[in-house]
Amino acid sequence: MQHILEAIQAGASGDELANLSIPESYRAAFVKRDEVDMFEGVESSEKDPTKSIHIDEVATPELAPDEVYIAVMASSINFNTVWTSIFEPLPTFGFLDRLARESEWAARHAQPYHIMGSDASGVVLQVGSAVRNWKPGDRVTVHCNHVDDQDHSAHDDSMLAANQRIWGFETNFGGLADLSIVKANQLMPKPAHLTWEEAAVNALCNSTSYRMLVSHNGANMKQGDNVLVWGATGGIGGYAIQYVLNGGGTPIGVVSSPERAQLLNDMGCEAVIDRRAEGYQFWSDEYTQDESEWRRFGKKIRELIGEDPDIVFEHPGRSTMGASIFAVKRGGTVVTCAATSGYMVEFDNRHFWMKLKRLLSSHFANYEEAWAANKLISQGRIHPIMSDVYDLEHVGAASLAVHRNEAEGKLGVLCLAPEEGLGIDDPEFREQVGEANITRYRTKR
Repeated sequence: MQHILEAIQAGASGDELANLSIPESYRAAFVKRDEVDMFEGVESSEKDPTKSIHIDEVATPELAPDEVYIAVMASSINFNTVWTSIFEPLPTFGFLDRLARESEWAARHAQPYHIMGSDASGVVLQVGSAVRNWKPGDRVTVHCNHVDDQDHSAHDDSMLAANQRIWGFETNFGGLADLSIVKANQLMPKPAHLTWEEAAVNALCNSTSYRMLVSHNGANMKQGDNVLVWGATGGIGGYAIQYVLNGGGTPIGVVSSPERAQLLNDMGCEAVIDRRAEGYQFWSDEYTQDESEWRRFGKKIRELIGEDPDIVFEHPGRSTMGASIFAVKRGGTVVTCAATSGYMVEFDNRHFWMKLKRLLSSHFANYEEAWAANKLISQGRIHPIMSDVYDLEHVGAASLAVHRNEAEGKLGVLCLAPEEGLGIDDPEFREQVGEANITRYRTKR
């Protein structure tokens, strides 16, 4: 890959890049099929991604007609990277095997290794014969909605497609590598004022938050809405806070430390709840929730903003769902996309049905939503929430930090990019947007 990197750094034209040879192998981060039982009997919290993630050369797959090769300059860590690395809730090789049965091209994904990563920024190197809108030399970011447009179910909202998958989690050849293959309909223009690593951290989490809050497929947030955001400085919460502020609403951020509370204040979020300082215990034991704690939580929200939230941005799952359903206003919406604390959720249905509340599910974003979210990044209205950067050789350590909830916002990963700070194409606009806005999470770690 070195000759490709040198060409990119030298400003090679698209034609020059297209004429470069694609190497027969490339460096990637992956887990192995024959090691899926390595953590058997180990508590989830004790499973160590540094033991399961390997960095080595892998064979370059052949390019399908609707795909492109990209030189991956940077990527990032997501929770699905952690899940892949600890083989929870189940090993991902089952996903790859099911995909492989769909077609001759899909069969490439069933390998003895799974290359992870659902984010990337980079440069298009070659395009398949059916690709129309992209060409070698294009600087791009990649969203992770992997879908086949030959299925009728993909043509209203592609997230409802029968064969919708998350690239790098339910497919192989993900972004934590020096090279990747992606479908042409996963590509978006790279925000010109950002570095490779700043551009790489946004697509998955930013698009997820956009769909949950802004899209008509989500909570359809309007100006003036009060929005409670759990994990408000985390991977999706940090974008959610920005969308509420950008959309004329009032965010109420829930965090777990004074430092995280201060970070929210610096972002413009005045209503903050430090759940650890308040000592909320929504579960009195493993099987029983404490309604008095829900009521104490709701009272705190009203002390801060004077009323109940119109929307609750929910993703912890089991630990918080009961409180979320209780706290949202009569007729309000709880929108959920994950279950990081457990997926078997419980709530008191009386507070749900008798007060006409809504519980709405959401999962990543379709191409239109991801494009709109990326456009807001490109316009400098929404900013990266990257707190630290690792190199590809230390993906295991970065994944462990996310697994232990030691990381703020997103962690970037340098892949082909040899150092931080490269890839800025519009320094004047960057200065206009403001370094403090772009790097806020770096300076507050």
